[in-house]
Amino acid sequence: MPKRARYRWPRHRHQRLISVVTALATGLWAAAAGAAPLGPDDARHLLNRTSFAASPAEIEAYARLTREEAASRLLATTRTTPVTPAPAWTAEPFHWPRLPREATVQERQALQRERREKGLELRSWWLEEMRVTPSPLTERMTLFWHNHFVSSDQKVRSPQLMHRQNALLRRQALGNFGAMLHEVARDPAMVIYLDNASNRKAQPNENFAREVMELFTLGEGHYSEQDVKEAARAFTGWSVDLDRGEFLFRALQHDEGVKTLLGRSGNLTGDDVLRTLLAHPRTAEHIVEKLWRELVSPTPDPVEVKRIAARFRDSGYEIQVALRALLTSNAFYAQVNRATLVKSPVELVVGTLRQFRFSTGEMLPFAFTVTQLGQNLFAPPNVKGWPGGDAWINSSTLLARKQFLERMFRDDDVRLATPAAQMNTKGIAAVENGRERAARAMAEVRFNPREWLAEIPTRHSENVQRVILAAAPAQPVPPEAEGLKAVRLLTQDAVYQLK
Repeated sequence: MPKRARYRWPRHRHQRLISVVTALATGLWAAAAGAAPLGPDDARHLLNRTSFAASPAEIEAYARLTREEAASRLLATTRTTPVTPAPAWTAEPFHWPRLPREATVQERQALQRERREKGLELRSWWLEEMRVTPSPLTERMTLFWHNHFVSSDQKVRSPQLMHRQNALLRRQALGNFGAMLHEVARDPAMVIYLDNASNRKAQPNENFAREVMELFTLGEGHYSEQDVKEAARAFTGWSVDLDRGEFLFRALQHDEGVKTLLGRSGNLTGDDVLRTLLAHPRTAEHIVEKLWRELVSPTPDPVEVKRIAARFRDSGYEIQVALRALLTSNAFYAQVNRATLVKSPVELVVGTLRQFRFSTGEMLPFAFTVTQLGQNLFAPPNVKGWPGGDAWINSSTLLARKQFLERMFRDDDVRLATPAAQMNTKGIAAVENGRERAARAMAEVRFNPREWLAEIPTRHSENVQRVILAAAPAQPVPPEAEGLKAVRLLTQDAVYQLK
């Protein structure tokens, strides 16, 4: 009887079977991970990436939740308004400061001093809101959009308009990106900052048209110079009423001619340009890439970006849809992405105040501190904003960061003796008795180590470490170092600069 031929599984089918089994296993693992409670380490990671820092009580509460439940709780508690009352002058009738040509040097200096005082007060107010807000994710996202839709009071020269823009960004921080884009395009501070107030049909100004494509939507390399010229024509006539501080459309200055942008032709208006940009797939991808670098890792995963961007765009640009997808992804929780992002100056300062529940007076000295560390709120360095990442750290800022933390965790009698001159008071001459005010405010700062450590079930240095650091310390803490000594060593460790 002849032997039966032995069947050989085709190589391509064998490889395909392996791929299918691997995909199924990966999917099952991901589903299992998503359905399980976070546990303390994942809870701390989530909270420190989406807030300024996590307290032991917050970590314990979120540790019991699944990824979906944790994301839902975070997104359900967001706000559209601050809890800290804004400076009284923000609610006053708008007044654009004008001086006659014959104004004296003293009058000009007085006007500059008033603007600087208000700007400093505005920065202190926002830092206080970050410190006390019940929704730190709201303020984190407001800060994110502040560095996306960049404006600077150094050019706008109106703290009142900068406050209005801050309110706009907070209102839409977790709302709809498309709606926010349309509002920002009409925001008086933005119109002034990107020179669209001088954009007229006889002489189009291309600044806003360029940045709305390069920075706000498509990203560099996804439009042509001709697209910039055509978009600039569409935005002609978009201006500001300086008497009321409101957006003003000057119809007589608008170019009514046919324009062609990204293949679309017609008598396009500014709103038509924005709708065209939102319809382009690159816009969703560009925003998701920036969110990825803010929340996940310095290097976005192209496949994941396209997946999340598709959801984002299909939702009509609902920001919470993109955030939920990011915050429940395997990449977000991957160990390889832990402690890979550098804390910004604001995150370092506000996070320290929040996490250790420092009691404070006014936030004036901390407004100076974040400026010294390289993040002057309401005054990003240029249209691209703060570059972030490793750029936050250099020999100067690293030393200043360590000095700030040393000062915060010294004994009270030592901190009280810290001379005001050691604080960053650059520009404080704009505020009367500024050095004395900063010194008094710093003297009111208190940290109660016993009360804080009591929240940690076991005060062993390893448990304290897991609350404070995003990864193992660069310099192991000696076993005998407990309590306040462990806190000091851990906050001085290089890993404390990471999230």
